[in-house]
Amino acid sequence: MHAVCSDLEGVWVPEVWINVSLKTGIEDLKYTTRDIKDYDELMRYRIKILKQHGLKLKDIQNVIATIRPLDGAPEMVSWLKKVTRFIVVSDTFVEFASPLIQQLDWPTLFCHSLVVDEEGNITGYALRQKDSKKKVVQALRSLNYQVIAFGDSYNDISMLQEADNAILYNPPENVVDDYPQFPVIHDYTELKKYLLPHFGTG
Repeated sequence: MHAVCSDLEGVWVPEVWINVSLKTGIEDLKYTTRDIKDYDELMRYRIKILKQHGLKLKDIQNVIATIRPLDGAPEMVSWLKKVTRFIVVSDTFVEFASPLIQQLDWPTLFCHSLVVDEEGNITGYALRQKDSKKKVVQALRSLNYQVIAFGDSYNDISMLQEADNAILYNPPENVVDDYPQFPVIHDYTELKKYLLPHFGTG
C-alpha cells in the first residue's frame, strides 16, 4: 500500500509570497523557503515587513484570490486521488489555503495557522507541530504505507529524507546542488511516469 505526500506552493500552485511581492511592489516579500532554510527566520522576517508596510491578512488574501493552479495541476491531483492516498503537506496557513485547495478539488491538506489581531494584522504563526512534514511521513509509515514524497524547497527536505521514495519537483538549482541525492523531475508528465510503476495502475 502506497501513500503520496507533496508540497503545495511551487508544485501545484505558484508561490504565494512571490505573488504578494509582485502585486505590492515590496521586493523584500519575494523570499521563500527556496531561499531561506530556517522557516522561523523567514516568517519572522515576513511579519516584520508586513508591519512596516501596513499590510494586513486581507491584503494577502486578496492576492491569493487571483492565483490559479499551475498548468495541468488539477488533472494531476485528480489522478493521484484516484490511484493512491494523497496528502498535501504544506507550510502555508489555513487562512491562505482554501482558495488554492478549492481549485484543486479539495485534496487533504495539513498546514499551519496564523495569529491575527483584532485589526487584521498578522502578528505571528502557530505550527501544527514542529517538523510537521517529516512527522506526516513517519505517521503514514507507522501505518505500514510505503510513502512517496516530493517537494521543491529546503523545508521539504526532512519529508523527503523520511520517505521511502523521494523526488525534488522542479526545484531551484541551489536546492539541487545542496541535495544531489534526490532525483529531479520537472513536469507532471515525467512525474506520472515515475509514479506509475509504484501503483501498478493507470
